[in-house]
Amino acid sequence: MKAAVRYYTRSGNTGKLAKAIAEAVGVEALTTDVPLGEDVDVLFLGSSVYAFGVDENVSKFISGISVKVGKVVNFSTAALVKSTYGQVGKLLAAKNIPQAKEEFYCRGSFGPMHKGRPNEKDLKAAAAFAKKVVNG
Repeated sequence: MKAAVRYYTRSGNTGKLAKAIAEAVGVEALTTDVPLGEDVDVLFLGSSVYAFGVDENVSKFISGISVKVGKVVNFSTAALVKSTYGQVGKLLAAKNIPQAKEEFYCRGSFGPMHKGRPNEKDLKAAAAFAKKVVNG
C-alpha cells in the first residue's frame, strides 16, 4: 500500500503527530507546501483548527491535488474544537476525493491549555493508528 503524509502546523503540535505517523508507515512527513507527485492509496493529512477553521494552506493543498488518492485519513490537533474532520471532508468532497471514516485526533497545547500535548502517549497512539490503517 502506497502512503503519503502531508501536514500544516503553526505551533508544531500537528507536525509532531505527522512525524510519528510517517515513521510508523515508513514515509517522510512533508508539509502541505509539497504537492503530491504520484498516486497514493492513503494520504494522511494533518491540520489544526485556527479561529474555528482549517488554515488556507490546507485548502490550497487539497484544491491542488492532481493525482489519484485512494482515501484521505484526517489527523488533527486543537485546543478548543474537536477536530478538522468535517471541514476537511467538505474540501475533499468538492474534489471527489474519498475521506476515510477513521481519524486521529488529540488535544494540542495552546498557551496554558493542554500543556505538553501532544505527549508521548499521544504520539504512540498516532503511530499505532497509522499502522492499523495501512495494515488493515
